[in-house]
Amino acid sequence: MSKVRIIGGTHRSRLIEVPDSIGLRPTPDRVRETLFNWLGQELDGLHCLDLFAGSGALGFEAASREAASVTLLELAPKVASHLRENQAKLAFGNLKLITGDALKYLQNTPERFDLVFLDPPYRQGWLERLEPHLAKVLAPGARVYLEAEEAVDAYAGLALRKSGKAGQVHYRLFALPPAGESA
Repeated sequence: MSKVRIIGGTHRSRLIEVPDSIGLRPTPDRVRETLFNWLGQELDGLHCLDLFAGSGALGFEAASREAASVTLLELAPKVASHLRENQAKLAFGNLKLITGDALKYLQNTPERFDLVFLDPPYRQGWLERLEPHLAKVLAPGARVYLEAEEAVDAYAGLALRKSGKAGQVHYRLFALPPAGESA
């Protein structure tokens, strides 16, 4: 069992326990700090979706920064159980945990989100499978944060706004282009 620190907001410096699970790689502090500098420190009023919650680092960070709602989606029951325990310890009222498949969720949810965190397991084709379904869950002006093992400079018709690399991780911030503009 390892731990990840929330770096900002109402729960700054609180630790999240992360279970040992194959393929689970929490977004490093430095990358999360860069991401939330890009997004702005407060997420007031935003509805966020973490499609592959894993450690919960991104979703818990968004909840700590006062997002209106954060939906965490996790397929692995053991990992989801740890997320549930962390949610209870941190007492976030703006956080909802769903145990389920990301693709099925995107295909079936009527909800729309202002910010989507997309950090799927590597080398399993998730980005390609999710891409055709992502647009239907994006609210006007939505942004999508994407982490991948390779640079992704175009995704789902979104405009690339920011990019970085830390070690072997490529991270990108995409956004819906303003009306009348293409990506």
